[in-house]
Amino acid sequence: MLQFCKAAGLFAPLLLVLSAGTMQAQGWAEKMFIQGTSHDFGIVPKGAQLLHRFSITNIYAVRMEIVQVQSGCGCVSAVASKRFLEPRETATIDVSMDGKRFDGAKNVGVRVTVGPEFVSSAELKVMATSRADLVFNPGRIVFPPQANGASLTQTADMEYAGNFPLEVREVVVNQVPVEATFKQLYREPGRVGYQVSATLKTDGPPGAFKDTIFLKTNDPTLPLVSLLVEGNVESTISITPQKLALGGVTQGDLLTRRVVIRAQKPFQILAVDGTGQGVELAGELSAQPASVQTVALKIQIPGPGEFRREIRIRTSLQEAPLVLAIDGMAAP
Repeated sequence: MLQFCKAAGLFAPLLLVLSAGTMQAQGWAEKMFIQGTSHDFGIVPKGAQLLHRFSITNIYAVRMEIVQVQSGCGCVSAVASKRFLEPRETATIDVSMDGKRFDGAKNVGVRVTVGPEFVSSAELKVMATSRADLVFNPGRIVFPPQANGASLTQTADMEYAGNFPLEVREVVVNQVPVEATFKQLYREPGRVGYQVSATLKTDGPPGAFKDTIFLKTNDPTLPLVSLLVEGNVESTISITPQKLALGGVTQGDLLTRRVVIRAQKPFQILAVDGTGQGVELAGELSAQPASVQTVALKIQIPGPGEFRREIRIRTSLQEAPLVLAIDGMAAP
C-alpha cells in the first residue's frame, strides 16, 4: 500500500495514517485548508444571511475529488466551488449561515470529505451570535439577473431596539460590484431604523457575485454589521456552447466543431488564441461586424488518454476574452 502511495506521488501527509482493510486515511484533508478551518461571524443581527468562503488547496501531487460536503445543522448550508482539484489548484467551500434559524450563540460543523482512492475528512467550524435587539429586513440584498450596463437599486432595513444610542457611521463595500448608501428612517426613545441602498454598477464585470458589505457603527460591541449582497450580471456577449465535450473518440480522428457567439450589438472577432497541438481554425474569421458570429474548429487528438485544451476568443466588445474549454478521451 505504501508503495502504491509513493507511485501515485502523494506527499508525506497522505502516507502517514492508512487504516487496514478500509484503505482510509484520516487527518490529511485538514492540511488542504491552509488558511484555517474555523470562522467566527461574531455578533450578528437577527435574520442576517451570512457567508464565509474557506479556501481549499490540493497540496498533493495527484488529482483530488471533493466527495461530500455535509453540514451539521439546517441553519447552515455549504457547497464546493469545484468538485475536482488538480495538484496545487485552489477552490472554496462556501458556507452560508441563516440568522433567522437560531437565537443566541450557535456553533456548527461542516464535514468536507476528500478522495476518492484514499478518503479523509476535514471538520470546518462556523459560529455566530444572533442578537435579538437588532434585525435586518430582508436579511440580504438580492439583485435579479441584469444585463451588463443596466442599473438597479435594492434596499434593506435595519432596526434596533435598546438603550444604546446606536448610530451607523459608514457603509463599506469591498469586492461587490455595487455602490451603497444609508439613511436614517426614524429615531425615537429606545428605537432607531436605517435603510441601506445598494445600486448595481453599470460597468460591473459579468457573472454571478455573492459577498458582504459592512455597516460601521458607534457600538464598541458591534463595530461592523455585515449585510450579504448577491446577484448576477449578464454579459452583453455569450458563447454557445461554453464547453466542447468530445466524449470518447479514437486517436487521430479529425473532428469539426462550431461555436456561436452572440451579442446585443455588432462586433468583430479579433483573434482566436490557444490553437495548435490538435486544435486549429477551420476556415477564416469573418471581417464583417455582426451580432452573431461563428467560429469553426478542427480538432484532432494526437495521442491516447485525456485531452484538455482552452481556447480564448478575443472580440471588439470587451477586453476579457471568451473562454472555450475542450475536453475528451481518446482511445488508441
